[in-house]
Amino acid sequence: MTATPTSTPAPGADGRSSDGPAASPVASVKPVVLPAPERGHDLHVRVTAPVNGRDLPIIVFAHGFGSDLDGYAPLTDYWAAHGFAVLQATHLDSRRVGLPADDPRRPRLWRWRVDDLKRILDSLDVLEAVVPGLEGRLDRGRIAAAGHSFGGQSAGVLLGLRVTDPQSGVAEDLSDPRVSAGVLLATAGAGGDHLTPEAARDLPWLRDVDFSGMAAPALVVAGDADELPVTTKGPEWTAEPYALSPGGKGLLTLFGGRHLLGGISGYGAAETTDEDPGRVALVQRVTLAFLRRALGIDAAGWTAAKADLADGAHPSGRLDTKGGI
Repeated sequence: MTATPTSTPAPGADGRSSDGPAASPVASVKPVVLPAPERGHDLHVRVTAPVNGRDLPIIVFAHGFGSDLDGYAPLTDYWAAHGFAVLQATHLDSRRVGLPADDPRRPRLWRWRVDDLKRILDSLDVLEAVVPGLEGRLDRGRIAAAGHSFGGQSAGVLLGLRVTDPQSGVAEDLSDPRVSAGVLLATAGAGGDHLTPEAARDLPWLRDVDFSGMAAPALVVAGDADELPVTTKGPEWTAEPYALSPGGKGLLTLFGGRHLLGGISGYGAAETTDEDPGRVALVQRVTLAFLRRALGIDAAGWTAAKADLADGAHPSGRLDTKGGI
């Protein structure tokens, strides 16, 4: 287990975001190993948090298909620098795990991910005890789930999204009452016959999903140039979690944004196809403002973001809302 002090680039000369608190130094500890014998691999977790402060709200974050706990530093470091404890796992679909193509766990990778997130929440006492300086600092009453791509679906399940299991045919309610808000980044919409044959075969958890029970507050982030090879619907597919779910929701549409939304997967990540620091900064700002508002911390940043991004007046994106959020 290693501790890595990090510093997040300041949004301004004094490190203060226009919509939130000043940025502070953060530290990451990895891997915290949670035993998981039924999983076949122990669960490795990264914990990133500000070095100071108490009553830290929690974000449990799910990476995209093939990634791992070291990804998404432009978001996770930023959230931590602005007062959150961010908990990231390496899921079974990670390239680090390297499951063979015929591994019997593959058809239920979506469910193993949900179990991973719940295991992390079940293990908050363990994480506090083993991470230096963290004990007594987590606010268990303020928990959000976030994720990118496949991880967005994982986070959505904790909020009430139902996935029909490809093996059992059952769409079970796996929502978690401990999670009160979410951020879904470039994630899948509804299944159906618009999936490509390859996606329907290889990603069976996309076939039949139901957003009607996902009533918890959530921010959906979608790029209007995100042409995914798994669907014939085009970029509008990643906005469907907003359109098809009830309750208070926000939709941040990034003009020109592709699947990695300007580079949220990592600083200088090779797979970034639309590298744009300004786009990443906008995602940082709006997600932070939403999380602070949805978790009852402060609504000022969210109010400012809505004013700045209404009606497409901003050159980089538009923010739509519904349900009074």
